[in-house]
Amino acid sequence: MKVAIRYCTKTGNTKKLADAISRAIEVEALDISVPLTEDVDILFLGSSVYAAGVDRSVRDFISGISVNVGKVVNFSTAALISSTYRQVKKLVEQKGLKMSAEEFHCRGSFHFAHRGRPDDADCAKAAGFAKKICTR
Repeated sequence: MKVAIRYCTKTGNTKKLADAISRAIEVEALDISVPLTEDVDILFLGSSVYAAGVDRSVRDFISGISVNVGKVVNFSTAALISSTYRQVKKLVEQKGLKMSAEEFHCRGSFHFAHRGRPDDADCAKAAGFAKKICTR
């Protein structure tokens, strides 16, 4: 099974999750600026919320996918909203790709809110989530 990990981060919160997923499934996590160059069965796509929406680079990455992707699996951090799932799903489906119904989300620190998150426990949960997805 071919798996890729891409993420967008400005504060480092989503990168922490991407790195935990990377270690768990032994696939390099790359920044969203690195396009997919080959077909993948699973794309773990990490994003976070900026001004109540996903970053423009995530939108551009999804619209620029030119390879076959079996399914996109969302993982995200946010200080206030529950996840980026609905926003990312809409973009993924507009591109004609399949979005997994499963996702991983946790709080991310922002200024004084949720200080220290994602923490080690959040990263361990993200790692377990990724392993579960990849063993199906």
